[in-house]
This record gives sequence, C-alpha cells and structure tokens, in this order.
Amino acid sequence: MDIFKAFNISASALVAQKIRMNTIASNLANVNTTRTPEGGPYKRRDVVFTSFLIDEVKALEGVRVVDVVEDNSPPKVVYAPEHPDADENGFVKMPNINLIEEMVNMMMATRAYEANVNAFNITKSMYLKALELGR
Repeated sequence: MDIFKAFNISASALVAQKIRMNTIASNLANVNTTRTPEGGPYKRRDVVFTSFLIDEVKALEGVRVVDVVEDNSPPKVVYAPEHPDADENGFVKMPNINLIEEMVNMMMATRAYEANVNAFNITKSMYLKALELGR
C-alpha cells in the first residue's frame, strides 16, 4: 500500500470527526437559543458521513462529511411566562437539543478521533521501522 494513501484514510476520518465535533459544540452552545435569524428556536444539527474511494484498484475508502442537516423534531415547549419569547399563554419554544445525547455524541467523536490519530501514528511507525530495515 502506498504510504500516502494510508495516511489519507486516517486524515479523511480526522477531518470528518473534527466537523462532527464542531457541529456538536454548536448544538451545545445554542441549547438555550430561542430566537434565530430564520425565526423560532435553534434546531439541532447533525452530520451525514459517506465513504469515498481513495484507490479504486485496491478498494481503499476514506470518509467525508456530505452535509450538516437540521433535526426536524419539534421544539421543546417550556412554561416560562417571564421569558421575552413567551407566547400569550406563557410557553416558550426551546431548541430540540438533549444535553445527554450531545455529550454522548461528543465522547464518541472524541474516541473516533483518538482512534484515527493512533492509526495514523502506527502507520507512521511501521514505515519508519521499514526504513530502518533497509539500511
């Protein structure tokens, strides 16, 4: 296997997980955002991954983010008559974000990132050992 193709596989996953982590961070930062430029509360976002061929002959695949999509589940409705965005009955539409779910997603993204860093470093060390054997 070409050394750069092995690195490209890990690098593609690192970039994809970085985008996923940024999306999760955006969700967490907007957990209380009730007013957006589009109107209404912030909508949770999630990434969509797909695989792509790095080498057609050897069928080596990497991963990339195709899209960041909004979750269309309904917003949470909370009774808070003192809130500036409350309706005439005192209810406020809050973002459809579950903190526990977002934290689990963040932990999974972190672990996937770490696994790809390890794969990258192991590939690098294998090639360095192979170069030492050639001396």
